[in-house]
Amino acid sequence: MLVTIRDFQPLDAPAVNALAVAAFEQYTAHYSDWPAFSKNLANTSALADQGELIVAEAEGLVVGTVAYISASRPKSSFFDQHWPIMRMLVVSPSARGLGIGRLLAQECINRATRDKAEVFALHTTPIMQVALSMYERMGFTFLRPAPAILGVSYGIYTKRLVA
Repeated sequence: MLVTIRDFQPLDAPAVNALAVAAFEQYTAHYSDWPAFSKNLANTSALADQGELIVAEAEGLVVGTVAYISASRPKSSFFDQHWPIMRMLVVSPSARGLGIGRLLAQECINRATRDKAEVFALHTTPIMQVALSMYERMGFTFLRPAPAILGVSYGIYTKRLVA
């Protein structure tokens, strides 16, 4: 399957929003208020207003997405405001295991390198074991806890980009 990584276009919004909800559905039992959380997920395309929303496309379908938020853009207060970050990396359940998540994460790292960042960050949760192990294989290390989201613990992970 040929996967193309490209910038989000407004016409992608319905597919991106549906994909985010579908990607998290396996975790419904973990969040204390799934309806509220899924409502936020269903607005993932709004991240295009906060940074660079990136999509993975295969066979004409959006199969993954992630947001790259540069160091110059506002972000949650638990992040160092000087770091670029990655948010909401999601892959369609039907396209998992094909390396799409890694391609999207690497695209964010490439953009952070383009921006001459020394450190790149993300936050994730241990319940997302596949994603967490991928991030660790890519060189991200646990820095500190992040605030829990609806009863689910999260942590901040960073990757040093400059030696």
